[in-house]
Amino acid sequence: MFKKFNLQESTNGKNPVKASTVRGIRAKLLEDYPGLEAHVEDILPKKVNLTQIKCKGRIVLYTVDDEILFFQHFDDPITPTLHLLHKYPSILPHVQVDRGAIKFVLSGANIMCPGLTSPGARLPEESIPVGSVVAVMAEGKEHALATGMTTMSTDEIKSVNKGNGIDLIQYLGDPLWKTRLE
Repeated sequence: MFKKFNLQESTNGKNPVKASTVRGIRAKLLEDYPGLEAHVEDILPKKVNLTQIKCKGRIVLYTVDDEILFFQHFDDPITPTLHLLHKYPSILPHVQVDRGAIKFVLSGANIMCPGLTSPGARLPEESIPVGSVVAVMAEGKEHALATGMTTMSTDEIKSVNKGNGIDLIQYLGDPLWKTRLE
């Protein structure tokens, strides 16, 4: 999604978000990401100055104090950035790819089912449904290397073991990862 993203060239507007809208965003985030509940006061306190940056390609960035915390593409769910995920790793469910998939993920490739079911890879015991945002971990690494959206449930990934299992949203080294606000 962010392979050709450039904040300076794609910004269409920057606006503060009204308090009532912040409450709605906060409620939606807590509904979508139960792991966020323990950290919501640190990330989005009740009296926060949330700013919305609208970009080309129907991408919206949500920032606090010049730090991009969340983004949203069109009608997709509001998604935490990798920077936020590294600070609070428990906010998203985790899947793990094997070592062989790391270089492909870091180049922006979607994650195929065999990369999630081979030795060294790990899927959670409880099933993650289709369309869920997940943190993509790597074998032998501490921090997430990407975020993605499941294209099939984790039970289907285990049983089918063919095709695309996760569509990548953001990965380490992509233009959003490198973007800094001044």
